[in-house]
Amino acid sequence: MATKRILLIDDEADIHRIAQVGLMMEAGWELLTAQSSNEGLEIACSEHPDAILLDVMMPERDGIATLKLLQTTPDTQAIPIIFMTAKAQAADRRQLYALGARGVITKPFDPMTLASQISGFLAW
Repeated sequence: MATKRILLIDDEADIHRIAQVGLMMEAGWELLTAQSSNEGLEIACSEHPDAILLDVMMPERDGIATLKLLQTTPDTQAIPIIFMTAKAQAADRRQLYALGARGVITKPFDPMTLASQISGFLAW
């Protein structure tokens, strides 16, 4: 797998640490992190990551509202979004795909397979 830059927008610091271990150790990818929607939007616009991992449930602005902002912002609208959620029901997944998600990863996730899951959704 080629080196990729992934932005993780999630309000839980533990998720950042777990994802970083998996992406860096298993794939050698760079992980950018944001703990809020606003911080994530700023980083996405300035850093132009290869993909964004986006938590569904966050305070202030949830993942769905953040996705809509990313989709309507010229600097970020082409960046593929993969949701990360504890809501694993089929109806929830269908809704996220209908909104434009390229993939859905269920929490808790295996950090050692995270890079391959992302690659599978994006055909890297």
